Amino acid sequence: MHTWQMQEAKARLSEVVKLAESEGPQDITLHGRSVAVVLSRATFEHLSGSGQSLVEFMRQSPLYGLEEIEFERDRSAAREVVL
Repeated sequence: MHTWQMQEAKARLSEVVKLAESEGPQDITLHGRSVAVVLSRATFEHLSGSGQSLVEFMRQSPLYGLEEIEFERDRSAAREVVL
């Protein structure tokens, strides 16, 4: 990952963005401390998930549409706790 000082990143923003797309994330520092990372859209999409909503995700479940779901309870003895 290439590191840029804030002033340099501001002055060369288009280059920073192009490098994020072609070479990967670009680190931006302020007073020697990392404060931001510029990512390509593809990397962002990959890291943030598939882009689908929770409802869409749930509809892909093999359980979707079932009227009633029966869960079997574990009937084994509970553990003993020493008080």
